[in-house]
Amino acid sequence: MFRLGISLCICVFFFAFANLAMADSVWRITSLDWPPYSDSSADLQGNSIHKLRALLKEEGIELVVEFFPWARAQEVAKQEGYVGYFPAWPEEVSDGFSASLPVDWSEIGVLTADSNLTWISLEALFNNKIGLIMTYKYPEVIAKLAKSKSENVDSTPNELSLLKKLSDRRFKTAITDPTVMHFLAAREGIKNIKTLKILEQKALVLAFRNCPENMKRLKLLNEVITR
Repeated sequence: MFRLGISLCICVFFFAFANLAMADSVWRITSLDWPPYSDSSADLQGNSIHKLRALLKEEGIELVVEFFPWARAQEVAKQEGYVGYFPAWPEEVSDGFSASLPVDWSEIGVLTADSNLTWISLEALFNNKIGLIMTYKYPEVIAKLAKSKSENVDSTPNELSLLKKLSDRRFKTAITDPTVMHFLAAREGIKNIKTLKILEQKALVLAFRNCPENMKRLKLLNEVITR
């Protein structure tokens, strides 16, 4: 009976350890459809998702991605069982989350369908109608201008809506990632979109939900990125 008890304890310990190891070998994150960076319909689920998956594969970790509208993706990632959300600009790493080192890079730029429009300044753009994505956290200088000139801001729910309104000249310019807009324009057969100005490069980070286990995962990912 004593030996049986020891055997049962060993078995319980073994299965508990195995389950823990199995749980840590799979990272579950949320994301949005933001092609070509993240795309639920693509075989590799987008270029940035593919880069993150390749980094984790080096450590024998499987990446599982669940796609939602962006605001919903950030809310779902707060739940236990999720590592976090990706890809996020640093400004989009909300309270209760910590940012990884850059996994990939995007850009913020000004786009237009007016072939005669020339660049003057960021401030000048907000003297006319301008399109922004309502769920994105823009860099502070853009956010301040949008707030002070709110009567000129058309807040759209997503990139595709922004693209179609811009193409129809519902506003003069739009601020978002040019790569995304040109990708969608090509897919939709829209040919009148041009990049007026690249404002800055933006890191794409994994926002880790703050908990002890995820802080260990954050450290691991940063180590893999810096190799």
